[in-house]
Amino acid sequence: MIRTERARHRVTQFFRTLLAPLQPVDRAYTEKHLSSALLACFERMSPAEQHHGIEVCKALEAQGYRDSDLLAAALLHDVGKSVAPPRLWERVVVVLGEHFFPTWAERWAQGEPQGWRRSFVVRHMHPQWGADIVRQAGASPKAVALIRRHHERAAAEDDVLLRALQAIDET
Repeated sequence: MIRTERARHRVTQFFRTLLAPLQPVDRAYTEKHLSSALLACFERMSPAEQHHGIEVCKALEAQGYRDSDLLAAALLHDVGKSVAPPRLWERVVVVLGEHFFPTWAERWAQGEPQGWRRSFVVRHMHPQWGADIVRQAGASPKAVALIRRHHERAAAEDDVLLRALQAIDET
């Protein structure tokens, strides 16, 4: 059952990414949560990443979260992908690679984002790249940390905001 749900989620994600450039982005919504410098970071992202960030942010708000750093991190957690934007087919390769060859996928994620390993490196490095981008744009240390850690395992009890971001990001 879990595999079926995960597969359904990935197929839905694929079509959302495919259709994202055809849908308008809710700029007014993002302006409520981001400074002008962070809004410029948001605008670096692909339409698919922008839509995804808005979905994550709205879902967190629907669950009652109001922390401004969390909501900014939700909108910008994938901004690091703007360093080396993954193509749609590369996203598919990473999902399949991480599912079927997790140990190898970890090794493939090392080095520069070039050649056939590019998508694995982007997947691995985008949280750190994103944290660097938003830090330079003036984001709070908490928002920077949430973005940097959004793919790490949330271990401590005080990681409530990180766990909330991760739970929504993975659904």
